[in-house]
Amino acid sequence: MYKVLKIARKYLNWVQNSVLEGEISDAGLAKLRQELKEVINQDEDSIMFYLMRTMRYTSREVMGIQKGRRDIII
Repeated sequence: MYKVLKIARKYLNWVQNSVLEGEISDAGLAKLRQELKEVINQDEDSIMFYLMRTMRYTSREVMGIQKGRRDIII
């Protein structure tokens, strides 16, 4: 977990526990994904990306395994 947090904090702002947020370019996001892919175990770990392009358009991407419910975002 520490490796993931260290990588993510290079690109995003730490909010709480395992939550980070911020604005990131498409190139920065691709670089972040590549760095994370190198340190996680995709058979056990799960990283969720919530992409908010506009106030009306959002999407969710999962790297690794899918955990928990997927239908509720607060």
